[in-house]
Amino acid sequence: MNTYLVGGAVRDALLGYPGADRDWVVVGSTPEALVAQGFVPVGRDFPVFLHPDTREEYALARTERKTARGYHGFAVHASPDVTLEQDLARRDLTINAIAQNAHGQRIDPYGGERDIQAKVLRHVTDAFREDPVRILRLARFAARFPDFTVAPETLALMREMVDNGEVDALVSERVWQELSRGLMATRPSRMLQVLRDCGALQRLLPEVDKLYGVPQRAEYHPEIDTGIHLEMVLDQSARMNAPLDVRFACLCHDLGKGTTPADVLPRHIGHEQRSEKLTRALCTRWRVPVDCKELAELVAREHGNIHQSGSFGAEAVLRLLMRCDALRRPERFLLALQACECDARGRLGKEDEAYTQGQRLALLLKAAQSVDSAAVSAQAIEEGLKGPAIGKRLDNAREAAIAAALS
Repeated sequence: MNTYLVGGAVRDALLGYPGADRDWVVVGSTPEALVAQGFVPVGRDFPVFLHPDTREEYALARTERKTARGYHGFAVHASPDVTLEQDLARRDLTINAIAQNAHGQRIDPYGGERDIQAKVLRHVTDAFREDPVRILRLARFAARFPDFTVAPETLALMREMVDNGEVDALVSERVWQELSRGLMATRPSRMLQVLRDCGALQRLLPEVDKLYGVPQRAEYHPEIDTGIHLEMVLDQSARMNAPLDVRFACLCHDLGKGTTPADVLPRHIGHEQRSEKLTRALCTRWRVPVDCKELAELVAREHGNIHQSGSFGAEAVLRLLMRCDALRRPERFLLALQACECDARGRLGKEDEAYTQGQRLALLLKAAQSVDSAAVSAQAIEEGLKGPAIGKRLDNAREAAIAAALS
């Protein structure tokens, strides 16, 4: 039995990135032999085991044969006679198909080190076409390593896979898993660019794909193209180290602009409501987690109002806070402000501008929160007020607090 460090740990060490999870492949062994040594089986679809001490994953060397469309359409063969080279051949990219033995020597039968030096994302073998998830994985790696280019032959293969309908068989869990990781990468815009280049964006996120080529008013958006604006907003979210729910809200905030009638362009009246509706459908399709879904819908619906709030008086500010449920969920409202800041700064020449609307609303939210609602309610009840009248008294108190902060 021989064990080799494989995949991301080897790749990231060559790139100078620390801390990648370590995965191992075992050549020349059987499940029974590993269990006898104390390894714990955890693989459902193929033989994967946890080391008894380190809890790192060890997988038996294996080959795969395509049996049906989609992510699960594989027959896996793992046995002691499967070689390391055969195991590496089934991996997605050459940069992920490098192994390292116990003495630190690297085994690189498919030129992964060469492609790391040349900064190229290239498929290992034609077996790449058998798993449509690899299209998303490559796009996600492009977002993580934005100075890498996609090999022309790999891009051509991805286009063939899209044309053959392979991406249509993807399951929602895997799509969301890869999209979310791409959104959290260094330059999320690269993920959209690669998916668009191969045609997968139109199949997976048609609402996003429709934004490209749609014009906006140049006085507000010097970059003009709505798709380019979206890329800039996403990259701002990465620059600001925003959490996933903020980055997903950035992805969805302007979806309605892709459905603006041609005769009213470059204006986008009412796009916020259309964006909210399209966001809801997208979240249902890919089973987006609730926290991401709720924030994205809020930002899609209210980002225009938040941008314009610099001129709002106390009454309008309170209405905005109430629509956003900011008093009950202040943390989510602050995340919405962060997404709106990404939107405002995701414009040509505006990348470093301060977002005063966000600072102002955060302060006014604190003013509204400073009202002792229990005391105000008790006083109203003492005066004989009931039901909606108590709520109105509370609103008046909060509006007064906001007005005082504004003055």
